[in-house]
Amino acid sequence: MGEFDAIRPYHDDEVPAVLQRLLQDRELLQTLAGYRFPRLSRWLPGVSCRLVGGALRRELRGVDTVHGLQQRLEPWLDKVIEKSALTVTYSGLDNLSKTQPHLFLANHRDIAMDPAFVNYALYHSGHPTPRIAIGDNLLQRSFVSDLMRLNKCFIVHRSVTGRREKLAVYQTLSAYINHSIATGHSVWIAQAEGRAKDGRDRTDTAIIKMLCMSRKGEDFADVIRSLNIVPVSIAYEWDPCDQVKARELEQRERTGSYTKQPGEDDSSIAKGLTGYKGRVHIAFGTPLTGDYADARAVAAEADRQILGLYRLYPSNYLAVEQLGSEFAEVDISGWREQFAPEVLSGEQQRFEERLAQCPAEQRLWWLRQYANPVLSRQVSELRGSDAQQQGQAEA
Repeated sequence: MGEFDAIRPYHDDEVPAVLQRLLQDRELLQTLAGYRFPRLSRWLPGVSCRLVGGALRRELRGVDTVHGLQQRLEPWLDKVIEKSALTVTYSGLDNLSKTQPHLFLANHRDIAMDPAFVNYALYHSGHPTPRIAIGDNLLQRSFVSDLMRLNKCFIVHRSVTGRREKLAVYQTLSAYINHSIATGHSVWIAQAEGRAKDGRDRTDTAIIKMLCMSRKGEDFADVIRSLNIVPVSIAYEWDPCDQVKARELEQRERTGSYTKQPGEDDSSIAKGLTGYKGRVHIAFGTPLTGDYADARAVAAEADRQILGLYRLYPSNYLAVEQLGSEFAEVDISGWREQFAPEVLSGEQQRFEERLAQCPAEQRLWWLRQYANPVLSRQVSELRGSDAQQQGQAEA
């Protein structure tokens, strides 16, 4: 067994056997049949499964590599993205090499769509798609694990509990990511474990330390430079899971804890895939090539880029206005001048409708999700300005 076999994506020579296994997976066929033929699958489940199985065999005929599978899946993913988003734009890729691997360190709002949008931007710009870090908590069903590993995902074992076991897991994860970059494969990883449900994007220094774990004894700054880390900022005008997140945050505040229901992650993935997102922007930053002293310095620069590149929408500013005194120190003067009157009118109405659908006791948390990016941007800009002034004074 290879060093990374327990976590790595599938290799090309494994693709045919895995596809055959999936084509015979009853649970997968039933899931797809329920989505494609909801009525027929209730009354004649066997017939609907056979229809789906036949369609899959035709669609996957001739696919025997990971790249071939991604090419076959790309039109479907494009349809899902373009159906659920009003517009998808991206920036910064002109400044990145198409031949050099990158470690894309991104903010994290949606379980499946964050890496999907990064893939979408890279693919349509002629860049290779990255290997994607995904938590084992999302791989409870064997067919989901197979599908993810076919699509260049590698597994982060978050379910381990013992200190020694966790150390071993993160050591292997660190080694695999470094091995991927060293052998020419880009990687996508979230800036922190779990989604930023409150809309506050922060890079966890533990992620930066993990990246360097397998290279002890080497100069820290050299290791960071070799990874070619590129901060990525993903902004959704509307989060399909905003009410789900608001419910969780309200319950945590009220009771001190929150326990996920069975299938809740699957439901969040489905909402994220199909729910309306409005305008989406993916902004790619510049590689971290500085002489960084420690993980805190790396995290600070990643945050500066992610927050500075984050695209704000009317939904963000309207939430700040709605919260009133809580965000009184946030300067949003003149924000309406950034948007066309017809855009403002439509989004104001959408904002009011979505807020009205949220239970009254959860609305504060719903509003904060959209308002916090405005606050984070302003705080980041003030810190940057203070640092610049301090540097000028020292000079």
